[in-house]
Amino acid sequence: MQKSFEVENRLGYRILRWILAVALVSGVIVSAIQVVLDARHVSADLNNQARQTIAMVKDSATQAVFSIDEDLANQVVDGLFAREEVLLAQILHTNGDPLSSRERPKAKSAFNPLINTIFDARRQFNTELTRNDNSGTVYGHFVVHYDTVPAAHMWLSRAIITFTSVVATAVILGMVLYFVFYMLLTRPLLRIVHSVKQVNPEHPDDRLVATPTGHEKDELGLWVSATNTLLIAIGDSQKRHREAEDKVNRLARYDQLTGLLSRDSFMELLKADLEESKRNNTLLSVIVCGIDDFKSINDQCGFRTGDITLQTVADRLISILGGSRFTLARLGGDQFVIVEKGLKDGFQAADTAEAILAGVSETIGLEGQSVSMTATLGIALYPSDAIQPDRLLQSAEQTMMLAKQKGRDHFQFYVASIDQEIRDRKQLEKDLSEALSLNQLHLVYQPQVNLETKRIIGAEALLRWDHPIRGLVPPDYFIPVAENNGSIVEIGQWVLEQACLQAKQWADKGLPLRIAVNLSAVQLRQDRIVDDILDTLKRHDIPAGRLELEVTETSFMTNLADAVAKLHTLNRAGISIAVDDFGTGYSSLTYLKKMPVQHLKIDKQFIRDLLVNEEDTRITNTIIDLGRSLNLTVVAEGVETAEQEYYLTQRGCKLAQGYFFSRPLRPADFEAFVQEFHQKAVENNA
Repeated sequence: MQKSFEVENRLGYRILRWILAVALVSGVIVSAIQVVLDARHVSADLNNQARQTIAMVKDSATQAVFSIDEDLANQVVDGLFAREEVLLAQILHTNGDPLSSRERPKAKSAFNPLINTIFDARRQFNTELTRNDNSGTVYGHFVVHYDTVPAAHMWLSRAIITFTSVVATAVILGMVLYFVFYMLLTRPLLRIVHSVKQVNPEHPDDRLVATPTGHEKDELGLWVSATNTLLIAIGDSQKRHREAEDKVNRLARYDQLTGLLSRDSFMELLKADLEESKRNNTLLSVIVCGIDDFKSINDQCGFRTGDITLQTVADRLISILGGSRFTLARLGGDQFVIVEKGLKDGFQAADTAEAILAGVSETIGLEGQSVSMTATLGIALYPSDAIQPDRLLQSAEQTMMLAKQKGRDHFQFYVASIDQEIRDRKQLEKDLSEALSLNQLHLVYQPQVNLETKRIIGAEALLRWDHPIRGLVPPDYFIPVAENNGSIVEIGQWVLEQACLQAKQWADKGLPLRIAVNLSAVQLRQDRIVDDILDTLKRHDIPAGRLELEVTETSFMTNLADAVAKLHTLNRAGISIAVDDFGTGYSSLTYLKKMPVQHLKIDKQFIRDLLVNEEDTRITNTIIDLGRSLNLTVVAEGVETAEQEYYLTQRGCKLAQGYFFSRPLRPADFEAFVQEFHQKAVENNA
């Protein structure tokens, strides 16, 4: 394709050049013919004028020579010299002697060579002088020489004018014709060329060539129309070609029955997914799903039913696992594979596996018959199980086959220890979901002691789970599970209800204690949490000042503005706010400034080694000083020795709780402990 469009290559320029050349050549030829004809005409006129002049004076010259009248002869000769073109005039006797003779020099001219060539240097005329008596006697000769320069100059002037007019006419005609060609041909062609350049080679029919205005019905319009017809045909051909290629690619990349990726295409994407997980330092799971006893479905219901079953499974997987985090494919037969990216741990893969099992196990209604099916899953994790795509898929396939040998409708991880850990976690989630309805949860209360007055001013409500098989499950173990699956919202509301009910019962017995309840991050994110808490207080008819909500620093980090707004609303209602485990999180003064906090609780890990570990002692002192400077009450958790209690009292810590005072107690035991503790305090003061 031509990269540049030089001026000399333009069609208009070439037309102009040819027009000017043809006009000039034609003009030169025509003018040359005119000049030659004019030269002949001038030459003939010169001869005619000379003959006419001689004829006029011939009789006088004859009379002069006949009568040998020299004066008359001189008059005749002088009369001829009145004409400037006469160079020589002589009247001669028959013997050649001049009766009268006169001559003048030839006129000078710069064009003498040209004039001499065309017209000769001079014209000579010799006429015999005879009388009209029919005797034929010659009495003398009359000789005249004519100069050709004056006539030639006139001819040259006309020749120059002719040539100049021809050249000017050629130039003017060329420019006019060029303009006409430009307007009628060149400019429309340039517009067509510009329009052609805008055509997309990939999709030529998207933008057709525009027909120049005024040329809709002439040859250019027909050409553009034919070109557009060709472009449309090419576009249709390309479209059909692309559709054919897409169909071929789809047949190669996708499973024809289910529309999912084929095995080869899946392996290409799996390789890219592994590289992405490596860059992002995240986990990835490969789940191979095999339909249980699929052969019996084909045998009992027919292959058509089997195909529809596979299509239904594929549709359900797409519905359950939509989004960019998942990649689905059919490996062949009754086996499917799912890749889940961006995992934090294996528990997320287990959740996905449970969703797959639940979706596949739904009954399918086909042509008046119900088809029930289950699936077995094998799960391999990147990078713990394998780092190569083929090895990772192979691990998941092998795990699925091993899982099928053990039973149906379940999943299994490649590594046995991980599989057991996740199974225990999933079983714990299941048991926890039933714990409330089975009355396995209960609250215990740990006293909070005022170190100055040595009186119990409140209690922290602590959740306990008494599992029928596991026994007492530690809160640090099951609370994160509840927060992860969202059941902490229901459990937290139950804890609040029980704590408020207990506070009401103690108040009715003359024991008006403040109850501290932990508020998890999941609860704090609920839109109705403020209304739920205030409604609970109102329902149990206890003052808001009897309730203290303990939040951790991390619980309000995800949405600080929303958390602060909710806590301010609760605080304005009279509820106290405490920051639990202070010192283990961000411990930012900015948060303390924004939060409506009344109490800071020193985490028990700093109290445990108080007076033993210098670093923990400094941290504890810093928190106490910080609380005093911000006018906040500091609560020490995990006080276990008299030395710790004494040091904290001397440093100005206001409140404390821990095994040194009491373990968390059941409500009845707590009431007895309060009475006994206060009785001892009275006795010690006495």
